[in-house]
Amino acid sequence: MSKLLERLRKASGELLVRHDGPLTRDLLLEPARFGLGRLPKRLQADQTATMVCGFCSTGCGLEILLRDGQAVGLAPATEYPVNLGMACPKGWEALTPLRGPGRATTPLVRKKGKLVPASWDEAVVEMVDRFKAIQDKHGPASVAWLGTGQMMTEELAFLGSLGKFGMGMVHGDGNTRQCMATAAVAYKQSFGFDAPPLTYADFEESDVIVLVGSNLCIAHPILWERVSRNRRNPKIVVIDPRRTETAMAATHHYQLAPKSDLVLFYAVAQLLIERGQLDREYIAAHTAGFEEFEKSVAGFSVERAAQATGLPKHGIEELANLIADNERVSFWWTMGVNQSHEGVRTAQALIALALMTGNIGRPGTGANSITGQCNAMGSRLFSNTTNLLGGRDFTNASDRADVAGLLGFHPDRIPSVPSLAYDQIIEAILGGKIKALWIVATNPAHSWINQSHLKDVLSRLDCLVVQDMYQDTETAELADILLPAAGWGEKEGTFINSERRIGLAHRVSRAPGEALADFYIFQLIAEAWGCGDLFREWTSPEAVFQILKRLSRGRPCDITGITDYEMIDRSGGIQWPLPEGVPPQAVERRLFEDGRYFTSDGRAKFFFAEPRPLPEPTSERFPLLLLSGRGSSSQWHTQTRTKRSAVLQRLSPSEAYVEISPVDARSLGIEPDERVNVSSQRGAVVARAFVTNGVKPGQVFIPMHYETMNQLTFAAFDPYSRQPAYKACAVRVSKLDPSLTPG
Repeated sequence: MSKLLERLRKASGELLVRHDGPLTRDLLLEPARFGLGRLPKRLQADQTATMVCGFCSTGCGLEILLRDGQAVGLAPATEYPVNLGMACPKGWEALTPLRGPGRATTPLVRKKGKLVPASWDEAVVEMVDRFKAIQDKHGPASVAWLGTGQMMTEELAFLGSLGKFGMGMVHGDGNTRQCMATAAVAYKQSFGFDAPPLTYADFEESDVIVLVGSNLCIAHPILWERVSRNRRNPKIVVIDPRRTETAMAATHHYQLAPKSDLVLFYAVAQLLIERGQLDREYIAAHTAGFEEFEKSVAGFSVERAAQATGLPKHGIEELANLIADNERVSFWWTMGVNQSHEGVRTAQALIALALMTGNIGRPGTGANSITGQCNAMGSRLFSNTTNLLGGRDFTNASDRADVAGLLGFHPDRIPSVPSLAYDQIIEAILGGKIKALWIVATNPAHSWINQSHLKDVLSRLDCLVVQDMYQDTETAELADILLPAAGWGEKEGTFINSERRIGLAHRVSRAPGEALADFYIFQLIAEAWGCGDLFREWTSPEAVFQILKRLSRGRPCDITGITDYEMIDRSGGIQWPLPEGVPPQAVERRLFEDGRYFTSDGRAKFFFAEPRPLPEPTSERFPLLLLSGRGSSSQWHTQTRTKRSAVLQRLSPSEAYVEISPVDARSLGIEPDERVNVSSQRGAVVARAFVTNGVKPGQVFIPMHYETMNQLTFAAFDPYSRQPAYKACAVRVSKLDPSLTPG
């Protein structure tokens, strides 16, 4: 392994993007660093590398400005088809986290209770020896991994293939489970494949844009800019319990009761059926199961929906009219739908509304999921977790034989069952079935629902390995072995964004110390495990991209028409599918224009389920319903990276805050900006009171970015997707308990 390590060390010190010559020093207009400004016309640089941003799923193009092959600044790419010269605050600061404090620079191994520096050889051999000993004693399924939609597609495929085909693991999942599992399952069941039909141009071509559980202005500001380019004078409909920034800018806001949206959409469907405002021709030619769906929603009257949602009857009728009376209606959803105890059926209710009105496959239409993480779509297709590579099925012998043949090994190496889901892996640790865990590029000790419970679970492991670019995350501090990884900008590979666009990221900065790209860490572990021969072809990220092309051939996600990384770079990203021999004739392409779906009969399916009550309703002791979501366009998830930027920290509150209505604040004697206790059955936190009419009486809101947030949340899950229901749990707010005051 030492020879391989020397080769990888050498490779990690050589930038793959090199340019010579002077750079223009006057890089950016200062105001543009703090907003959505365009690239200044006076910015001229001879040496740039265009690459996709590594934060959210929008997938913006950034021009990285280089001196001697090293990044010295950036600006949004004017010609990139996603952002068209715009960037959000996170994009402007994308390079800063690489240089921030807390970077993991050398492997660490816990000895006598403390993490101490170790060589790569020592750390990797320690990991391999301990994992093998645990498997020898408890079986292959006793070791598992948790990955992330933050890694490159090629790294995700390498991790999943190494874990299952090389190391014999059965179980591995990713933090994509926390944001996109609901959409993935909804699409697979309804369309026959996890295939978001959208292209971002649909934002600009709709007559009605319906945003459900989506604060687009804050969570995906560049997509809101795409909405603002719409010249059709669209109606913008926001369906959200909270008066968000997006709701304030909308033409219509339906401020319904939390988690009552399924009843609302069934009632709207019933209204459209009752009035005959359907596209019967489309239903007959391209769908299946409508008759059963029609019978199922028959009992969902406007009166029933008004009672469940708190909306006036005329508002529900108005929403139905907006859908029926306009030519191009697009439905969009994010975490407000996905992170729900009945998220899959809610997403499929939106799909049903699109299908029954023929609002799919045409410009400005669609049932469109907006992804969370930069590479959640790559994770969904190629992480080899709950789906076999390329969206195949582990339980299908033909699929297993197909993958084994394409990769050149015996099908017996492939598990015949899919992985346990994220929450089930956690429960298997608690039940003593999983004894070792490998966590790669994610921070579940902060982000997982019911945080205190998870920390207790992780403490029960015989071995916890954390692979991350930072050594000071809540999860890294619990590790027995810490492997220092390179971050975005320090490695190369591809991401797949919400509109299925494959974008390229370059290595434009050197990783600090002995940190290596995740890809090369996987190579080291494969060699140490003794399965390196299986991955002899996996020499570089681009070599793996060629393997993924083979795995995609003939699949709905076929990318065999993409020759290489250079083609992706030259094209400004390429949407899948692009089969071999089919030129990318359009910059933006939507699915299902021919009305053919990926199901066995080519028809889209309708699904229905009776709405279920909230898993944790309010009570006399906990009378308020806690909502959560993004609080700032300048922060990202657990702030693991964004908190390293002083600029981004200044653009958002540094201390956790709770939005509370004036009615509730008065009844509790709480003043604006006062520190208060927020408690649930699982814990209590301190937050500053933000008194606002943005939330209704009986509800409060805390942004997801603060480390204390998930001390409160309730562990409920959608039964089909196993996605956590972060968005609603019972809490109380009270005057500050001095014992909980920080410090």
